[in-house]
Amino acid sequence: MIFGIGIDMIEIERVQKAVERNARFVDKVFTPGEVAYSEGKKNKFQHLAARFAAKEAFIKALGRGVPWASVEVVNLPSGKPTLAVRDAETFGFTQTHVSLTHLATYAVAVVILEK
Repeated sequence: MIFGIGIDMIEIERVQKAVERNARFVDKVFTPGEVAYSEGKKNKFQHLAARFAAKEAFIKALGRGVPWASVEVVNLPSGKPTLAVRDAETFGFTQTHVSLTHLATYAVAVVILEK
């Protein structure tokens, strides 16, 4: 049964500017694992923006705010993204689904929560 659905799209340049202007932004929004994953990519800002969009989509699906870094996009060995949510059992959903995509200028994420 679907518990919630969320979608978000963000301009990659917007995330890049936030990262470059405010070093605390990265620590507040992203986990060390997300930063390490993105740093290893050709355009780290595309990957950070996709993760930002996933967090926004999760918040929309959940219907309430949570601390940014309590939601982490983790890639399975297959490369498929998934969400690791701190204290997930307290929110009422049992499974998450996430899809990410990005182009040169935009990143998009869709999150579906099931219970």
